[in-house]
Amino acid sequence: MNAPDSPDVPAYWVVVPAAGIGSRMGAACPKQYLPLLEKTVLEHTLERLLALPVIKRIHVVLAEDDEFWPQLALAHNDNIIRVAGGKERADSVLSGLHALSAQAKDDDWVLVHDAARPCIRVQEIMMLIDVVGDHPVGGILGVPVSDTLKQVSSAVIDKTIDRSVLWQAQTPQLFRIGLLRNCLQQALAEGKIITDEASALEAYDYRPLMVQGRSDNIKITRQEDLAIAAMLMQQQNNLD
Repeated sequence: MNAPDSPDVPAYWVVVPAAGIGSRMGAACPKQYLPLLEKTVLEHTLERLLALPVIKRIHVVLAEDDEFWPQLALAHNDNIIRVAGGKERADSVLSGLHALSAQAKDDDWVLVHDAARPCIRVQEIMMLIDVVGDHPVGGILGVPVSDTLKQVSSAVIDKTIDRSVLWQAQTPQLFRIGLLRNCLQQALAEGKIITDEASALEAYDYRPLMVQGRSDNIKITRQEDLAIAAMLMQQQNNLD
């Protein structure tokens, strides 16, 4: 980590929401603590983020009663700050942004990244930062939808959806700290449905950039995803 120190240069920070329980995994512990190639999913994710040369610090947002985090060696890393999370992902991200406000400026950048995306590559994050540049809103990683999509009701297909304009959103998502915090705060106060950080900005007519990433930046959601992530990470290590 080698973040800029000049007061005139916006800094880059990271928020990792990791307060969820991962109920769809059906596991004995939250999915971010499941074993993956001799470490936990969260450790792999954080280690990749720590390898970024431009960021100041990582704020990892955890459940207040999280008993697994203190057992990790990374819990003692000076570049990682623990923050108490909220009920939903958006609440946790907002909590992380509030914690950042004590150290960061509103026009600094924040990368929000899923704890359960351990296959993210440093090259893709740096590309996102480069492409977004000084864009007034920010941008996110994503990939074009490749499968045929069906609209279904009561298990019956209604129609096929035009996939040519559809993308699958990924993380990191990169925005100015102040803009994202204000949009998230207002959206939650108004009861809007927020599925990712970009959707909070979209709710107020901001238009983030979509930056094409890689299909191997998968999110671990179900048990079978662990085996897929292990295979992908081993392939990435061989290529690197």
